[in-house]
Amino acid sequence: MAEIIQKDGIWAFDGVALRLTPGRDRNVGVLRRALGELVVPLAALAGISFEQGRRQGRLRLRLRDGADPLLHATGGRLAEPDDPYRLAVEPDRYGVAEYVTDEVRDALLLERVPGTPVGGFLLPGPALPLSVSAGDGTASFDGERVRLEWNWKTEDVKAAAGPRTLALADILGVEWQPSAGLENGHLRFRVAGAPVRERAKFDPNAVELWGFKRDPLMALVAAAVQARLPHPAAAGSPAAPGSPEVSGEPGAPEADHDALLRRLRELGELHRAGVLTDEEFTLAKQAVLKRL
Repeated sequence: MAEIIQKDGIWAFDGVALRLTPGRDRNVGVLRRALGELVVPLAALAGISFEQGRRQGRLRLRLRDGADPLLHATGGRLAEPDDPYRLAVEPDRYGVAEYVTDEVRDALLLERVPGTPVGGFLLPGPALPLSVSAGDGTASFDGERVRLEWNWKTEDVKAAAGPRTLALADILGVEWQPSAGLENGHLRFRVAGAPVRERAKFDPNAVELWGFKRDPLMALVAAAVQARLPHPAAAGSPAAPGSPEVSGEPGAPEADHDALLRRLRELGELHRAGVLTDEEFTLAKQAVLKRL
């Protein structure tokens, strides 16, 4: 067992999975607190890194594309306090952090876990039922239906139709976008047969978010719905992870070759940027070259 205990949280690795438990420090975001303990199977990991700093270090996990519905729904837009895959490390525990990093990397090498996208979610998503109030409404999900209810701050044109109930079978996709600068964020559902309004404040299938403390909790609803939608790799889109163009499945040789060459260039850029270690870069490059 490799374990590191910090005010920011506890990471424990037993050779099969990493258990990520948020701490009680005031800097831990509301989303991490609400998620509670996450169990991340080794097969879902693409890598781990540890960055030292003068005052504080960071442990970071990289998950395989398509493994986690939360990461897919939020598109990498979670702020650091709410990102469950980062852990702040105090300087006196740097040695422990390096040990945990080495143990996870060794396990990935021994088990030959590829860094390629996956064809199905390997994490289950948040527990249900779920209800979150933020911005101009409340979003609830019971596994079969999403219900959107409005508050007194909702625009009249959107509130006039009353609460919305969306059947899971009618939902094509879901997106959570945080506020940025003067731009408000949103939790938006793409619904079959319904046009998408440019601004969430007028979209009856979206909750507008204004940058307040509870906004990240709407990402829980997005992740819970995403976990129960068809996986993006099965959507049939040429850009979807797992499609022949991206994953190199048989049936599209030219697209497969081009995609692998692009992947090699991406790996080189990640290595030069310090995101991939020498070992991770070599392992990933060898896997791509074998498929070429």
